[in-house]
Amino acid sequence: MTGLLLIDTAEELHKLPRTADGPRAVVMTMGALHEGHATLIRTARERAGDAGQVVVTVFVNPLQFGANEDLDRYPRTLDADLEIARAAGADAVFAPAVDEVYPGGDPQVRVTAGPMGERLEGATRPGHFDGMLTVVAKLLHLTRPDLALFGQKDAQQLALIRRMVTDLNFPVEVVGVTTVREEDGLALSSRNRYLSAQERRTALALSRALFAGQDRLAAQAALRARAEASPASDERATALARLGEIRSAADAHAVSAAGTGLPDAVRAAARHVLEEAGRHDPPLQLDYLALVDPQDFTDVRPDFTGQAVLAVAAKVGTTRLIDNIPLEFGAHT
Repeated sequence: MTGLLLIDTAEELHKLPRTADGPRAVVMTMGALHEGHATLIRTARERAGDAGQVVVTVFVNPLQFGANEDLDRYPRTLDADLEIARAAGADAVFAPAVDEVYPGGDPQVRVTAGPMGERLEGATRPGHFDGMLTVVAKLLHLTRPDLALFGQKDAQQLALIRRMVTDLNFPVEVVGVTTVREEDGLALSSRNRYLSAQERRTALALSRALFAGQDRLAAQAALRARAEASPASDERATALARLGEIRSAADAHAVSAAGTGLPDAVRAAARHVLEEAGRHDPPLQLDYLALVDPQDFTDVRPDFTGQAVLAVAAKVGTTRLIDNIPLEFGAHT
């Protein structure tokens, strides 16, 4: 296929010929594309290969916006989006109007996100994930992909889509792609453009908090490893003291023996950064900070092992931002 096709009706999309020798990959967006979206498209191109096909959807879904949210304000930049999609390797862009996706008005039958969709983002934005899953389900039916790629920045969204695909037997592989960040650490988002320079400085606390939690996990894990490597409690304290960690020597054995408390330490490190940002001008208004199991987005226990997600949401000025990082909690011995 040569060039980039712009498609705006379901009928045209159904006529889009599939390639015989490669998969079709879809990247779903609400437009206002940036480098994060471009990374998704490039990854889709890599996964589909030269013989495959990459379809990008551009649709601002009204079902996932609440009454007081920014549906009308959300940027719509289709011409620029087409150039970004083309440069990143897309074959086609499906950019339908609202009445093309919902020809009978708001759908009477919708996908329900269930209990996982009522936590964190779902608690703050009731109905958001029902609307998101409904449009993703529709777009999966319309585009009929083999692969669907979504960003890790929207971790709860990604987890819910994976759950829907599994629970409802969609014949598609869901691929998560690592969050793309700007040079200062702020996660790329279409909403970043709303921030003033001063608001942006405050907003950097989101990523700093996440990395502070990550650093605390690494430091605690390293301390435990060194403590466990010492042959006995007295010798352990001596060994740690020789490493210049006299203050840590007294509690190293307790940390190692208990094997618990790391999640609380990670949360505390992140929360400290966010509390400091709450005193900035303008202040950061924290919505939530949570360390959760990505399988169901429930809070992890003090003795948790495996992969977790440290997630944060906050408002700076009138702009609400989210961010997260994955963390690995090793088995305690």
